[in-house]
Amino acid sequence: MTLRPVLGHDALLERLRSSIAEGRFPQTALLMGPRGVGKQRVALWVAQALLCESQAIPCGSCTSCKLVMGLSHPDLHWFVPVARLKATETDKQTGEVEQALAEIMTERRAGGRWVAPEGAVSHPLASVRLLQRRVAMTPFRSRRKVIVLGDAERLVVQESSPEAANALLKVLEEPPPDTVILLTAAEPQALLPTIRSRTVPIRVAPVSDAAVRQFLEEQMDTPLGARERDQRVLLAEGAIGRVIAAGTGEGGDRDDEVSALLAVVRKDAAAWAARALQQQPWDARGGYTLLLDALSVRARKGMQGRAEGGDRPGAARLARVVSRVEQARLDAQGNRNPQLGLAVLARDLEMLS
Repeated sequence: MTLRPVLGHDALLERLRSSIAEGRFPQTALLMGPRGVGKQRVALWVAQALLCESQAIPCGSCTSCKLVMGLSHPDLHWFVPVARLKATETDKQTGEVEQALAEIMTERRAGGRWVAPEGAVSHPLASVRLLQRRVAMTPFRSRRKVIVLGDAERLVVQESSPEAANALLKVLEEPPPDTVILLTAAEPQALLPTIRSRTVPIRVAPVSDAAVRQFLEEQMDTPLGARERDQRVLLAEGAIGRVIAAGTGEGGDRDDEVSALLAVVRKDAAAWAARALQQQPWDARGGYTLLLDALSVRARKGMQGRAEGGDRPGAARLARVVSRVEQARLDAQGNRNPQLGLAVLARDLEMLS
């Protein structure tokens, strides 16, 4: 399977295409934007354009374009966060990272899309060493090579080894003439200032609701009903990656569960505490996340209705509810205990009701 198409970023891609065609594209760039907005997919599109063999870049039909779309081009090196390493020796750690990345790429070739990394993964020091090796390599097929470092805020060098950080900084400051390095980050402020200063920022903005809807209609493996499509579009807020992470609708309609939760919140602390304790403690990325998604959709619809009806205080209150729910969902992706998360959220909702 090949990569899914880039939807909704037409204006950005046209600017990037022009800069590549005119030889103005920077050697080191940082693609920034909200989580799930498509930063890594845009980076892969840039890689395809840089490695394309045609005048009309990216043509999509030359051998290099097809290899990139299949994530098998030998001059495209995609680094993503990996799980904690088991090896203790330096060489073995680097080999373990290389093997882990190969397995991840095999999965992505099969699926054509991916979701945000889990809470425990990172770019360890061994990944930095492997990146240095790849940067030093001579391009195998094309006249240049492209390095994509996804979720760069997960670099371990942020906190630990000055030696590794200095090595990475040198690579970013003076990459070989045949190398382009693309970093992506949803939280660029989490990167070391010295890393940010060595890259050219590229903003990847949220896409339109129409683009999200097009993706849901054309690219989902499991067809969605009209009601669920509408909910997913509202939940996405212009980030197609969010609707991918939400799954395929197997969680079912959770409106009744949301209503039940809000009912106990309106009672008293004893009621919502009891409801929180009923939440399965191991279900952070399952039913609990689906419940939060449904609650977010309900709050957004209410906020939109209040705003259209001229009830500004009511709309502002529901905006705060959306903020609390989004924080709870973010915590869930880091495997926060759902019982604790729901208790905190219920308390917040009680204060806002």
